[in-house]
Amino acid sequence: MQTELIVHAAHEGGMRVRASAGGFDVLMDYPAASSEPLAGPTPLTMLLASLAACSVNSLMVVLKKMQQPVSGLSVEARAIRSTGHPTVLTNIFLEFTVKGDAVDPAAVGRALQLSEERLCPVWNMLKASTEICAEFHVEHDQPSQMPTA
Repeated sequence: MQTELIVHAAHEGGMRVRASAGGFDVLMDYPAASSEPLAGPTPLTMLLASLAACSVNSLMVVLKKMQQPVSGLSVEARAIRSTGHPTVLTNIFLEFTVKGDAVDPAAVGRALQLSEERLCPVWNMLKASTEICAEFHVEHDQPSQMPTA
């Protein structure tokens, strides 16, 4: 079954655009000169943020189904933008940090594969035209520090 997504975008002067969807607004900007202050993230930064959010959510869903004791999950997404027009993202690197004392790295690797191949629609759309590399590391929770007398 198909679902229709609707976003309304309106120009607000300069290179600023306000996009609205479901009662939420995002102001995006793309100043003509690098010396101009940004009024919001650029559209390409928002695309990268969409990939980051989608991949973290899909990874967490799979890890929970695998009953992995995840206490925290984050991703740093970095991208290279081409200098020629169109200035597309040519390479994306995702570095996931999974926290938990008994998290199985093999389970994380499998969950990441499922996220890429089947669950994260943003990843699936981008990977056809953009090289995306993903890595992860597992961190143990820090034991609480007891004050010394």
